[in-house]
Amino acid sequence: MSEQSDRSDGPQSPPASDPWKSFRGVMAATLLLEAIVVLLAIPVVGAVGGGLNGVSLGYLIGLAVLLLLLGGLQGRPWAIWVNLGVQLIVLGGFAIYPGIGFIGVLFAALWAMIAYLRAEVRRRQDHGQSPPG
Repeated sequence: MSEQSDRSDGPQSPPASDPWKSFRGVMAATLLLEAIVVLLAIPVVGAVGGGLNGVSLGYLIGLAVLLLLLGGLQGRPWAIWVNLGVQLIVLGGFAIYPGIGFIGVLFAALWAMIAYLRAEVRRRQDHGQSPPG
């Protein structure tokens, strides 16, 4: 066999990077962090808030499970909109304890920023201004 077939004719360029793959990772990691923060609120609600009851504990654990499940769906085109919609459920945490609602405010702002960055990347791709990979 000839070694000629193993060589390329010129310098190889690296494969084009997929900004959406890393973007999906950022969204999944954000959901994971949000779920952790919600779970860390359980002892706070128990000690400082009105105390844990079935409704508040079910809300917090159910919300954390929902956030973790959504982390696996970030490859879908509608995932960002569902993530933004879930923030309304987190904002509903004001009914449980104001600190939970504050978590909702912080993460809603973060998800709004992520949606803006997504729109900016899409706009740049549409105009052929993608960052070099």
